[in-house]
Amino acid sequence: MYVCLCNAVSDKALREAVRRYQPKSIQQLRQLVPVGKQCGKCIRVAREIMEDELQHAPLYKEIA
Repeated sequence: MYVCLCNAVSDKALREAVRRYQPKSIQQLRQLVPVGKQCGKCIRVAREIMEDELQHAPLYKEIA
């Protein structure tokens, strides 16, 4: 599903970026993926996806 229609960013792309880089804020996520750079309607959904993925992401110590 597309989250950001303006920049054609899907929920899969957002989830992948969050899993890989684990941004701590929506501003950090926006540096990784071009969401909310035009109309801004996607910010709420992008934040929800980020928070959901971060809750399920293993801690760094668990990976190492």
